[in-house]
Amino acid sequence: MQTASTNIGERLCNKSIRDISWLLNIPRSTVSGIITKWKQLGTTATQPPSGRPRHMTERVSAC
Repeated sequence: MQTASTNIGERLCNKSIRDISWLLNIPRSTVSGIITKWKQLGTTATQPPSGRPRHMTERVSAC
């Protein structure tokens, strides 16, 4: 059984960035960015930010 995303993936597999952009009605830069992220990371999920977390300070209320 195929899911909807697998079906879409098979239809768009051999298409150019321009064709995918037109079919999905999204900017070419978005399509290009997603493809680049997939090739580099193997996923399109948002990655956690790099580096040390910022130091949290206590806020003083004005009341």
